[in-house]
Amino acid sequence: GGGAAAAQRSAAAPSRFIDTEVSSGPQPMAGVGAARALLMRLNRMVVDANDETEFAKTVVDTPRALSPAMARAIDTAQHSISQHFDPSAADAPAPNTSKLLGELETRKRALKDAAETPVERATIEIVALLFQAILSEERIPTAVRVWFARLQMPVLRVAVTEPDFFATTDHPARRLIDRMGACVMGFDGAAVPGDTALEQEIRRIVQVVEAYPDTGRRVFQTVLIELEKFLEHFFSSENEVTRKGVSLAQQLEQREILAIQYTIELRKMLADLQVQEGVREFLFHVWADVLALAAVRHGIASQAAKDMKAVATDLIWSAGAKVSREQRAEVIRRLPSLLKALREGMGQTGVPLTAQDAHIAGLNNSLAAAFTAKAAVIDSARFEELKDRLGSLEELLPDAGDVNIDESVVLDLSGYESSELEVVGEGGASPSDASLAWARELQVGTWFRLNWREREEPLQLAWRGLHKQLALFITPGGRCVLFQHTRLAAFLEACLLVPAQDESLTVRATRTALAKIDADPTRLQS
Repeated sequence: GGGAAAAQRSAAAPSRFIDTEVSSGPQPMAGVGAARALLMRLNRMVVDANDETEFAKTVVDTPRALSPAMARAIDTAQHSISQHFDPSAADAPAPNTSKLLGELETRKRALKDAAETPVERATIEIVALLFQAILSEERIPTAVRVWFARLQMPVLRVAVTEPDFFATTDHPARRLIDRMGACVMGFDGAAVPGDTALEQEIRRIVQVVEAYPDTGRRVFQTVLIELEKFLEHFFSSENEVTRKGVSLAQQLEQREILAIQYTIELRKMLADLQVQEGVREFLFHVWADVLALAAVRHGIASQAAKDMKAVATDLIWSAGAKVSREQRAEVIRRLPSLLKALREGMGQTGVPLTAQDAHIAGLNNSLAAAFTAKAAVIDSARFEELKDRLGSLEELLPDAGDVNIDESVVLDLSGYESSELEVVGEGGASPSDASLAWARELQVGTWFRLNWREREEPLQLAWRGLHKQLALFITPGGRCVLFQHTRLAAFLEACLLVPAQDESLTVRATRTALAKIDADPTRLQS
């Protein structure tokens, strides 16, 4: 998001402004240039409306003290708004936008009367205009709109005392409002069933901010972190629509991680053993996934997982050099049951019958070659050691967070597709570095519109995997769509996956506020 429109807005920005720093992180929905241009224009308008020397002192990082009169006025306004608009009260009427706006407008006049400087009056007006725009956003559900309204006074307090609120898109108060907005503003008003828990969390967050008025940005930063933790838990555990899909994606990722880990450890175990190369490749590329699936589906310590390890042990023994008639007879005796177990394991992981036949044919050739191999026989003591290591394989595995699931591993996830999980395996060209960075920064809870498989529909980002290599989106109806990182970036770049908001809530509100100031510049001075 941004693109040419952002460049045009940046080019059209006034040349005289107070230079400010903005976040250097990705701003995919509005573009860094668009956000910078808006903030520059906003600063310039305040400069034009007030004494430049005085205002220049406010755009530094050092917080300014709130005057006693302004502090009392904000406290009074906060108390009044909380009393008039308390959805938790038993007899509370449904929130009404016009009443919200009317109450906030009434309080604005009292606040301006308590202001001691032109800058404070301009700040009050700008914050009021921002919240007017936010509360007029039709896609914010009525039930949570009142909680956005109750944030106005805490935000005004930090805007007056922390001038960088107007100088950076990264201020915690702005980021909190944007995250709340991104989660509740479903495309075309689409709502996720079970939103009661999300509404309760938003209420709790606002009440915490109200309870600590003198902590400035710290309380906003604290509740923002808490919101992120809540969202992760909400989609995976509390929301009925998303819980099953997230569980499927987590199992898929766990299976991939275990398959990688099993492959690594099997390579180490067989590094100094004389085993046919065809058997090695089968163990590394096929059977490691069988072991992983058994561990995910039945548990690492389950009998099913132990049985799959026993099959691997039997295959390794059978593929070693056989120099005696008794050993060869034993291989032949075990072979039917071994091949049956190998087919069953491959079938569980979804290996097609034709591929199974090819694998079995290759193993038969490797086992036949073992009969005439000149290599040394695997020592019985060494084989027992290998058997013990394979049995306790999980104890050797590194922490899952240390495993890098790179593109080569998860490029083709089509084998995981089912009626409950769709995998996006094609579409879009090779993405640019900017789009890859954008895809990595997408946040859980954000709404999008997907155009894929002759469907165009809203969906919500519900889960990000380790290292953000996998992303799960879920439609309001519960359909799950899984992306690998590169494919996700390609869809974003091709506009096949489009954010429901072309810019963040606070940037959109800033644009609306600036339009009203353009129409009547005197409102900053009154």
